[in-house]
Amino acid sequence: MSFTQPGGNRKICYYYDSEVGNYYYGQGHPMKPHRIRMAHNLLLNYGVLRNIQVLKPKRATAEQMTLFHSDQYVNFLKNARPEVNYEGNDRNKSSPHNVGEDSPIFDGIFEYSQISSGGSIAGANRLNRKDADIVINYAGGLHHAKKEFASGFCYINDIVLGILELLKYHEKVLYLDIDIHHGDGVEEAFYATNRVMTVSFHKYGEFFPGTGDIRDIGIDKGKYHCVNVPLRDGITDQVYETIFKPVVNRVLEIFKPDVIVLQCGADSLTGDRLGCFNLSLKGHGSCVEYIKSLRLPLMVLGGGGYTIRNVARCWAYETALLAGVDLP
Repeated sequence: MSFTQPGGNRKICYYYDSEVGNYYYGQGHPMKPHRIRMAHNLLLNYGVLRNIQVLKPKRATAEQMTLFHSDQYVNFLKNARPEVNYEGNDRNKSSPHNVGEDSPIFDGIFEYSQISSGGSIAGANRLNRKDADIVINYAGGLHHAKKEFASGFCYINDIVLGILELLKYHEKVLYLDIDIHHGDGVEEAFYATNRVMTVSFHKYGEFFPGTGDIRDIGIDKGKYHCVNVPLRDGITDQVYETIFKPVVNRVLEIFKPDVIVLQCGADSLTGDRLGCFNLSLKGHGSCVEYIKSLRLPLMVLGGGGYTIRNVARCWAYETALLAGVDLP
């Protein structure tokens, strides 16, 4: 294996808590936190982590979570227990805070959320202090979580918390989302501000979460600060690239961000259990490589991805790209 540092040396911090792989959504549930551990083990075995600083994030506190989420919701998650039937027996009555089959209460749910959001907050802090050029948190990227409820396997929106932290030191933050699902929770949080531009590339139509219409562009001060790029089934590397680069370039030209947050959901890869795109590792990774080439402070996050061996390969490959390491 050769180690290269194209375009100069950039300081990279990678956040990982070894406990994250122990959390379990339940039998048959497609979201498996173990994939983060698998990616980490690949990075260890390929020697990629020799080139970057590995840090265990401080777990986010309930107080930090309430900078976006409601006190009531955070307290609910803190005290939620898997043995309690929150849905009840009345099918017409919604469960509190939207927990249920998709977003179940599992053992250690609050601690899992602390790890996920702790990495994104810590990464934002490091970028704020200029102690890193690139920060990585694959336990983060949980883009569906809303202010008062869970959604799409996501409970605490670590991305929103990370961006709020970045806004303390940066005037303008660009959020890019290459998960197959629309980044609805992040879009909604910043829909009326001109300091955050959200750009989501996603499958649109009869597909979760059902939002992300091309005509949704933001409101009030946030008008024209929300970009939705709806895509069709089976999109290939070549077609994706011809859309991704021009959209990103135009956004950069107009918005001129100080920092970028990139959500790298791997469910846009070919063969994903829940996805329907046809991107290869190389095609997905080329988006990451392109954003790295812009040489702006960068936060890289995880997200979806449900064929877990592919998720692990994807994030290991993209970490190597960011670190300038050639994998065999």
